[in-house]
Formats: sequence, C-alpha cells, structure tokens
Amino acid sequence: MVKTKAKKKKQPVILITNDDGVSAPGIRALVEAMKGLGKIIVVAPDKPQSGMGHAITIGHPLRMQKVNVFDDVEAYSCSGTPVDCVKLAVDKVIHSKPDICISGINHGANHSINVIYSGTMSAALEAAIESIPSIGFSLLDLSIDADFTAAKKYARILVEHVLNSKQNDKHLCLNVNFPKGDDKLIKGIKICRQAYAKYEEEFDERKDPHGRRYYWLTGEFINFDKGRDTDVWALKNNYVSVVPVQFDLTNYELKKKLEKNWKF
Repeated sequence: MVKTKAKKKKQPVILITNDDGVSAPGIRALVEAMKGLGKIIVVAPDKPQSGMGHAITIGHPLRMQKVNVFDDVEAYSCSGTPVDCVKLAVDKVIHSKPDICISGINHGANHSINVIYSGTMSAALEAAIESIPSIGFSLLDLSIDADFTAAKKYARILVEHVLNSKQNDKHLCLNVNFPKGDDKLIKGIKICRQAYAKYEEEFDERKDPHGRRYYWLTGEFINFDKGRDTDVWALKNNYVSVVPVQFDLTNYELKKKLEKNWKF
C-alpha cells in the first residue's frame, strides 16, 4: 500500500496596515497579537497619516521600501496614504488577495462620526471594496505609552473568528474600538451601531512669530445619541464595540421615499 503525504494546510495571509505609521506602538501590538495565526505581511505609511480618510496619491510618485521593524515579519514602509498601502500590498507585495486585512491599532477613538475621517478605517474599507474581509482596530488612548494588553487579546479573538467563519460576507468590514483601561475592567464584546455623535468644532485663530494668522482646529465631542446599542454607549460602559460598516453610502429608505414622492 502506497502511503500518501498529508496535505499541509495553507497558512492564511494576514495583511496589516495602519495610519499612525509603520513605527507606531499600535501596529507593533497588532503584529504581536497576530503571531501564530498565519503569514503576516505589513505595509504601512512611513509617517503618520491620521485623518486622511479615503485619500489616494495621484499627483506624486509612490515609494515603498522593505524595513526591518518587526524582526521575522516581512514589512514595508510606503510614502502614501493608508489606502495606497493596501493597494500596493495587494498588487506589488502579495500579488494576490490576502485572507484578511487588519488596520491599527489606532491611537485614539474611531467611533461614531470619526469613521468618516479615519485613515485606519479607510484602509479597512479599501480592502473590503476588493472583497478582502477586514477589521479596523482603535484604542481610546492617544498616549504614546498606551497599554495595548487588552486590545491585543480581543483583536486576536476577533481575527480568529473572522478567519474561522465560513459564512463571511465577502465585503465584511468591522470597526472595532477598545475602551481605555485594564483588561479586567472590560465586560466583553458588543455588536453595535454607529452613534450619532460628533465634534462641535471651531478654529482657534493664532499668530505665528512673524505676525501672520493661522488656525488650529479645536472642538468638543458631543454625543447626541442616547441609544444603548451604540458604539459610544458600549465604550463608555467598558465593552469592546464592533460596528459592521460598508462602503455603499446609499440611503435606501430615502431612495424609496424619493421614488414614491418625486415625479419627473
């Protein structure tokens, strides 16, 4: 009887990116959290790109170089935006679609309206557009010395869940936020909706040493949504918030109303 070799199970490919830059503590924490789950490839901006939204580089050349930042993990720094990083990773580094794309861990919240401006989430959404399941991770702590212990634990749980699930939507994209604080204080994970909350903004007018005017964006975060099923509520009550998001911005309810009431 001829013995056949057992087929070696193919390792999932995990693409990791962010918007805080390839050397940010948050992306290092995410790489550490993913060790052992598959082949990790990092393509991230060479400098902070917070608030870039879904911007892409079209008027300047993009540069990418291999970097030795994460020891035995293949990593590249890119001169472009987080979205550029995902595009380049698929086309020039992996030469195929990874099994999952994860972005973060962002230093600071990406709940509520922040998802619109977030480079972290735009990278994840870009992957979803390309039919790559994706997750954006953010921690409600802006400090460079932020403790990512709990975030790493729950990030791994969620990535494992996505990788092992056979029913995933091909455009799956999750916006995950972690509350600040000790792991023991976190009550669990909540699937939420995006809260209607935003910054009431104003521009602080100042003068530079030459007497020329400049403006600095400031503001106060206000939650207008009192629902107990929102990401803001979950985070305030020490839950990890998970909001399924999509790139289709169509307002389907309004579409129905307009089709019914507007006659041309």
